[in-house]
Amino acid sequence: MIRNFKILFSLSIIAVLFLTSCQKTEPKETADTLNIVATTTMLADLSGIIGGEHVTVNGLMGPGIDPHLYQASAGDVTLMQNADVVVYNGLHLEGKMGEIFESLTDRGRTVICIEDGLNEEDLLSWENDTSIHDPHIWFDVSLWKDAAKTVADKLSAADPPHGEDYANNLEEYLVELDDLDTYIKDKVNEIPKEQRVLITAHDAFNYFGRAYGFEVKGLQGISTDAEAGTADVSSLAGFITERKIKAIFVESSVPPKTIEALQAAVKAKGFDVSIGGELYSDSLGGKDSGAETYILTVRANIDTIVKALK
Repeated sequence: MIRNFKILFSLSIIAVLFLTSCQKTEPKETADTLNIVATTTMLADLSGIIGGEHVTVNGLMGPGIDPHLYQASAGDVTLMQNADVVVYNGLHLEGKMGEIFESLTDRGRTVICIEDGLNEEDLLSWENDTSIHDPHIWFDVSLWKDAAKTVADKLSAADPPHGEDYANNLEEYLVELDDLDTYIKDKVNEIPKEQRVLITAHDAFNYFGRAYGFEVKGLQGISTDAEAGTADVSSLAGFITERKIKAIFVESSVPPKTIEALQAAVKAKGFDVSIGGELYSDSLGGKDSGAETYILTVRANIDTIVKALK
């Protein structure tokens, strides 16, 4: 029954793509702005910063939404069909939306895929498959700088009259990202090296670990599509007990039950580990969270990590 549902869902999306391809595209909101649709909250933030006054940005996924599991609605497809520019991460982050992006590209839409602007040698493998890469590149600020350059270049190509403004916005943002990178490194120095072990709900922080010197372990894999089993919980609980890890972390876009089960398993082995707080992994924070932008989100994460582990 589940398989039949998935088939019907896929057919309905294909039907929407066909029907909207036959329709006249609605005009953008004003003659002077590009209508951008971005998949994730991180990319919506980035697109707005680089685009500035020359763009209107709509995000498909709100705060706390897991992009690994996200399925586009018919309304989402229409929104993207009517956009001047669509921005997505790639690297299989939006794994259930691949056919939609291909259709948009075939129809001549400006589609910005962040993956296309990254060097393959800078990417980490998806678990044990060297042909597929970890999509969580935003946790390495140097890679996010590459993402910003990609958006600026593509927007300039799509809207040449405002190319200089996009370039200026990029340069200003790169300075802010350099400051963020320095802030992270300074905060990490507050944690003794032997305590720099980050354990989270799923493997979203491997780029962060590589960039800033953390050993990283996730209870689930890189994609939240695969659930952690009893053996995974027991194995990680043994690691925490042996290494006497002070804290583990829940994630804003993953239900906390898996980390709570891990905490209980550690306790059953005779060791107490605290839940050090909530980290933003696959989305930014919501309104009034203090983590509404990429920079604020990364700062909030490192502050939470350092407070719990130092």
